[in-house]
Amino acid sequence: MNEQDQKELAALLKQSMAPMDRKLHHDLWPKMRRRLNDRGDSGSWFVALFGATKLSSVPWFDWALLAALVVGVCAFPSSIPIWLYNF
Repeated sequence: MNEQDQKELAALLKQSMAPMDRKLHHDLWPKMRRRLNDRGDSGSWFVALFGATKLSSVPWFDWALLAALVVGVCAFPSSIPIWLYNF
């Protein structure tokens, strides 16, 4: 690619891309505080992680994999170090 082709390519790229606005026109912290306050206080971290809405959003296949893992560990307890190493 010669210099003329590079200049043409650069000009085409400049035309195709919109100019960036580098200024931030508003502060993001008030919006973040509003989102945190709108969530409300769920009581504890345990409820926040394992509440009914969180657990119901987990697909059935993930529950099946967890059940298979538990059954496998109960059937073959010597495999526990292998699972711990892989996780």
